[in-house]
Order: sequence, then structure tokens, then C-alpha cells
Amino acid sequence: MAEISMLKKENIILNQPAAEREDVIRRCGRMLVDSGYANENYIEGMIERDNSFSTGIGNFIAIPHGADAYKKDIITTGIVALAYPEGIDWHGKPVYLVIGIAAKGDEHLDIMGNIVDNLETGEGTIKLVKNADVEDVYRMLIGEKA
Repeated sequence: MAEISMLKKENIILNQPAAEREDVIRRCGRMLVDSGYANENYIEGMIERDNSFSTGIGNFIAIPHGADAYKKDIITTGIVALAYPEGIDWHGKPVYLVIGIAAKGDEHLDIMGNIVDNLETGEGTIKLVKNADVEDVYRMLIGEKA
């Protein structure tokens, strides 16, 4: 299976211990920067965006990404994923799957569509986070059936 350049298997990290929301956003941002998807400033843009409008999208999923003013700090589209089997507090709501995004244009929309299609229920998200391996999460994100 060919690896999609915006999503690398090494950027899918499962079984993470519970953490503070801002620390999780910073970790996603650091992964995006370390993978060459964004500049250092983008991390602050991710924090700013989530503080002004929650990036929690329901079904126990959050998609932290930078505020519009930080789009200039994106080098190329990239996605990272962190799974928290015990859940973390995201503005008062539980989140189990965090997908950090740095998107140049609309290149990430296919992956976002796959998330919506495959994780239409919170139960589906919890099942994925608690039972899946990296290969399962990767296939779900790129829209490939197991």
C-alpha cells in the first residue's frame, strides 16, 4: 500500500495517557513541525484557534488546526493522529481521537470525509481507539477498507 505523503504511519500514535488539552494540541503541532508540514509558529496558531473556537467536532473527535492568520506557516499539507483510550477533556467534552491538521488548500478534505464516513458515531470512535492498531487507523483515515 502506497503511503499518502500527508499522512505517515509514524504520525499515528495510539494508547496515549490522558493529558491536558493544550498539551495535546502542542504535541500535535510539534509532530506537524517535526514532520516538515509546518513552521514553529503554526503551533501557536493551533492553540489560538482552539481557544477562540473549540476544534472538537463531536463523536469524541477533535481536529486541532491553526487559525487562518497562521496559514502562511504551513509548508505542505499534513495530518497527525493521537489516540487517548481513557479520553481527555476538550472544553468540557470527552475526546478519544485527536487529529492535528496543517492544510495548504483543500487537500485534507478527503481525509476529513473519511473520518466523517467511518466514525459517524461516538461508539465507532471509541472502538477504533481502544481496539485498532496503527494500520487500522491509517486505513480508516485514507478511506481504504480493511
